[in-house]
Amino acid sequence: MASLIKIANGKLAGSLDATTGIHSFKGIPFAAPPVGALRWQAPQPVQPWTGTLDATHFGPRAMQLPVFGDMNFRANGVSEDCLYLNVWSPEPATDAKLPVLVYFYGGGFIAGDGSEPRYDGAALAQRGIVTVTANYRLNIFGFFAHPELSAESPHGGSGNYGFLDQSAALRWVHENITAFGGDPQRVTIAGESAGSISVSAQMVSPLSKELIAGAIGSSGGIGALAPRPQAAAEKAGLAFAQKVGAPSLAALRALSAENLLAATKEMGVPDFVGVIDGYFFPKPPTAMFAAGEQAHVPLLVGWNSEEMNYRALFGERAPTPENYAAVARELYGDQADALLKLYPGATMEQVEQSATALAGDRFLVYSTWQWAEAQRNAGCPVYRYYYAHPRPPMAPEMGNAVAGLAGGVIRDPDADAAAVTMPPAKGAVHSADIEYAMGNLATNLVYVWTAEDEQISELMQGYYANFVKTGNPNGPGLPAWPRADEGPEMHYMVWDVEPRVEVDQHRARYAFHAQFYKQ
Repeated sequence: MASLIKIANGKLAGSLDATTGIHSFKGIPFAAPPVGALRWQAPQPVQPWTGTLDATHFGPRAMQLPVFGDMNFRANGVSEDCLYLNVWSPEPATDAKLPVLVYFYGGGFIAGDGSEPRYDGAALAQRGIVTVTANYRLNIFGFFAHPELSAESPHGGSGNYGFLDQSAALRWVHENITAFGGDPQRVTIAGESAGSISVSAQMVSPLSKELIAGAIGSSGGIGALAPRPQAAAEKAGLAFAQKVGAPSLAALRALSAENLLAATKEMGVPDFVGVIDGYFFPKPPTAMFAAGEQAHVPLLVGWNSEEMNYRALFGERAPTPENYAAVARELYGDQADALLKLYPGATMEQVEQSATALAGDRFLVYSTWQWAEAQRNAGCPVYRYYYAHPRPPMAPEMGNAVAGLAGGVIRDPDADAAAVTMPPAKGAVHSADIEYAMGNLATNLVYVWTAEDEQISELMQGYYANFVKTGNPNGPGLPAWPRADEGPEMHYMVWDVEPRVEVDQHRARYAFHAQFYKQ
């Protein structure tokens, strides 16, 4: 059954799920296609269309290589023309004034898409929330700086196109979400990993911070992938241009999207970070957070118990006390003894625990804590969580599939010699929380979900829904979750089969890491 609405640019025909009563509108353009002369420009306005736009299918995903085995897409292919968003609504009436959640996908700024089943917005829409997923440009298309690009920009900078896309999507939501039943004054933004980093970026950018009523961050703050100074970003851009044999911006824009993407094959996540461009990021964002210049809104934030495995530090070496001490010296030099007091390793069991914690803290935990601390110091409500429930076993149909790096899945390790396999997880791995919190366990066929998993998903969805509606995750039927910003100690909620509140015992660890995150 069709759902018909009208927005600023024209009419849309979406779908109505007769079973759930949820209306969905997919593949809605929120900016002009960033192709041709618009490649590496800030997103431009959509041109109005005549007639009724079919909004029953996802648009194309951003240009990307197949780098993460746990991603699957419902998108209409892959294209440089990728700036589309999707809306799920329980009541697309202009007077409904429902709270809104805008979710940004993860993937290290090199992969991901708003069509991924784990981000589907139908479950939260059934809880009375208008839910949006929005695409943004990735890798070389989203995070490429060049002197000629900076010269042609009215703001004198370049490189933050992916972040600017997210900001444009938020502006679109502010201007159009009323037609879907949403309240533009009650928009919460959320994301995991690079999506979480994006949430912190939008909170601090003057282009977006006034559009946000609340924020949810899962595993990552902007300090994890800190933006580069404009000059350094342009230098890297010139090196890439030389590598692809393009002596000018015109030559770069003349290259096919496929050739540009192919040229990034040996590049990785650290190559695609934001830029301190004087516009989206007027200053280093961690400094802006420290100065209290971010959006002063409630924050629900946290991380998982096994964000990274000890193998990330040890490689093929055994996790013995002797090897652990050697790793500490390799990584921290004359500060190794100080590190080992904070992350002790007298036995193999203790080494495994401490090294797993250290690997996670280095990966994304510290930056997430830093973000929570900045929001806490600004006097804003902060609700911190720690997700601890391991995933259940993989389904028999997965054959010889094994766990990969950062929560991924390696479906055929025999055929992928370069893949980094991980030992069986003892905690909640990176990205494992997404399906639980968004109510999408059933969309992930890799694992054999249990009643305990469903129970935890209900808990997390309840907290998410309450927070989006009120800025406070607490509500009837849920364990009381104290604010992390009240009192001298930072409390946090442990999401597990038996949820519980604990007090942060690791401030000294974060203080140790702070010295390595100066910008």
